[in-house]
Amino acid sequence: MPRSRKSQIALEATPYYHCTSRCVRRAFLCGRDEHSGNDYEHRRDWIEQRMMELANVYALDICAYAVMSNHYHVVLHINAEKAKAWTDSQVIERWHTLYSGNFLTQQYMAGKDLYEEQLKAIAELAAEWRERLMSISWFMRALNEDIARQANAEDGCTGHFWQSRFKSQALLDEEALATCLAYVDLNPIRAQMAATPETSEFTSAKERIATAQKAPESPEPHQPKTLFPFVGYPRQDMPAGLPFRLQDYLELVDWTGRQLRDDKRGSIDDSIPPILERLNIDAEHWIYNTQHFESQFKGLVGTAISIKAKFQQFGYQRTPGLGLAEWLT
Repeated sequence: MPRSRKSQIALEATPYYHCTSRCVRRAFLCGRDEHSGNDYEHRRDWIEQRMMELANVYALDICAYAVMSNHYHVVLHINAEKAKAWTDSQVIERWHTLYSGNFLTQQYMAGKDLYEEQLKAIAELAAEWRERLMSISWFMRALNEDIARQANAEDGCTGHFWQSRFKSQALLDEEALATCLAYVDLNPIRAQMAATPETSEFTSAKERIATAQKAPESPEPHQPKTLFPFVGYPRQDMPAGLPFRLQDYLELVDWTGRQLRDDKRGSIDDSIPPILERLNIDAEHWIYNTQHFESQFKGLVGTAISIKAKFQQFGYQRTPGLGLAEWLT
């Protein structure tokens, strides 16, 4: 039996989630439609810009993304501490950048004198909106509805633009997170839309590489302000960010991309990035996972130990995907 969205996205399981949305129509979401001859390449920029706008409002960090011809991927981090630190006024201000709110919240933000009962109602609304501003479902809704409206207006039609509600995978541990980040960043290479990560348009990999190249002499590569940063390996007093070194990750993506080339299929070179050794990941399993991540793993992704622990925590009777996790780890 399918699990509810609430059980698929639960902060107590993990703050990291891989989300995907696919277009319902025959016409491409982006790129060139060979059947109609129309070019929708400009829509990639719509999606990329909308993601960044929403990330500035929500307590969600963008870890990776890739905008493809008929779908897009995004890896999100739920930043609960950031949301909890906002005052009620800050929550309402953020909510008003996307929605009109109501008469009471508009009066409150305008500095009007309000009764105690009105202030209580506003506090309750702020609490509700705080939860929504750290909700992946609300983020994806705001993203997809905006793109659908623009695309429908451009196409001169109405109706569903997206295939269904977005799909999500919970990334339970470092291995799952690293695999998913690379899987998303390497989408254009697998689809033969690009030859290298730095030429993969509308991906987080290209953005990270371009930013790092702006100051090559810096001891620590510069990172895009719009993306959740790489902050190094887990340690005490670790700042908020992805638990890997940026240099190691970029080396890993570059190495993996070379293994995915047609003339390299079935061959693994000797210069395996050290990050695979740190995470105790077999190189051949890594290449397989970065090619089949979505099809092989369902709602929960991680090592067999991580998956077993979460199934027990949530009281699931069945353990789908456990056998595959045991084989691939």
